[in-house]
Amino acid sequence: MKYYFCGIGGIGMSSIAQYFSLKGQQVSGSDRSFDLSKNTQIKEQLQKLGIRIFPQDASGVTDDIDYFVTSTAVEAQIPDVQKALQLNLTIRRRAEMLAEILHSYTGIAVGGTSGKTTITAMIGHILTVCGLSPTVINGGIFINTYKENESPSNFIMGNGEFCVIESDESDGTIELYNPAISVVSNISLDHKPLEELRPLFKNFIERTKKGVVLNLDCPETAIFKKIHSNTLTFSCKKDSGANLIATDITPSQEGIDFKINGILTHLQVMGKHNVENALASIGAALLAGVDLEKATQALSSFKGTKRRLERIGTSNGIAVFDDYAHNPEKVSASLQTLCQNDHTLWAVFQPHGFTPTRLMKNEFIEAFATKTGLQDVLIFPEIFYQGGTVAKDISSKDLVEALKSKGKKAFFFENRADIPNFVAQNAKPNDRVVVMGARDVTLTDLAKDILKEIGDKK
Repeated sequence: MKYYFCGIGGIGMSSIAQYFSLKGQQVSGSDRSFDLSKNTQIKEQLQKLGIRIFPQDASGVTDDIDYFVTSTAVEAQIPDVQKALQLNLTIRRRAEMLAEILHSYTGIAVGGTSGKTTITAMIGHILTVCGLSPTVINGGIFINTYKENESPSNFIMGNGEFCVIESDESDGTIELYNPAISVVSNISLDHKPLEELRPLFKNFIERTKKGVVLNLDCPETAIFKKIHSNTLTFSCKKDSGANLIATDITPSQEGIDFKINGILTHLQVMGKHNVENALASIGAALLAGVDLEKATQALSSFKGTKRRLERIGTSNGIAVFDDYAHNPEKVSASLQTLCQNDHTLWAVFQPHGFTPTRLMKNEFIEAFATKTGLQDVLIFPEIFYQGGTVAKDISSKDLVEALKSKGKKAFFFENRADIPNFVAQNAKPNDRVVVMGARDVTLTDLAKDILKEIGDKK
């Protein structure tokens, strides 16, 4: 079979392209970021797998393509899509292909508005360490398997019965998945209002065949605990009555320590939210037949996923982190983890998309206002815009002005390139810096530029 992926450079598209390539199918594709000489490492890594990359000018779209695969992020008017329509090719959404893969295995689908990528990676890691050789398709890079200049590690091809995927509610494609095991980490305001999210997750749970893992600490997920006959619950509250309970949570320099049902557990990643992620992943592993003690032991070697509160480095006593946080709940979790009274946090946040920023404006303001101290500094470049037709009637300036009115040290930078020098000239030893935001692959470069400027400071 011949597959063409329009938007192959995306984290979700590239993993599925890898899957079909390793299954012996003929795979090619295009991506506008490649045409702009961006995201070149992913391009080169895909090419090493034998995947042919074309310009996104319709030159690679031919009438012998069996499946033309596109994502919801790709506009209908681009040349590749127009050519596919002219040739009457079979057009499939990325999520449809992912569902096809999931349903060919004993599928484990991870849902929720926060934590999906990390939980998916954790489940994959536990099953791998425990010898079950899962196939894992994720929206983030696994640090445990990441190596510079090798094939992208947002995907693991296993030979066992399980396939673990990250399912997406933001575009409604979660409705395509009928997993054996499902996880719902939490439900909060993100790309859609709660009124639209609730039925999506309720139906997701009802379609699950074998068992469901739910967070009792989230009121929006707790209400679903009686929907499925085999529901495993988790909580960080001692008297919650959950099946899995985390107690004695103690942050450490190397991560965080806690107990799960009395079993001592250590994580190399920071934050209470990662304790919740660990509980969710262990719940899924238990439903897959893994012993609790073996699952907790396996997690101790989990190193995290890239851009999920990832420490880029430390220079002149200042630690710099790179984080995918892009909705109010994720921002709050990251700020809560990093903010301490004995140092200043320099939080750089680039909102993505005018519509999501407009929808969550008040919640963003609340998160930054309540989860940071008076000494902390909030820095906002302009909203990240990927193209398309949208009303540009909100700006990062609106968030900055609102936060200033609440007494916060908030700054707007029209030129993002000025941020590294600003931070380097003002940050002091023992301070922390975090760069937060989604979809923009150059945010990691911004974090690295800040670290370099700090190192160059005399």
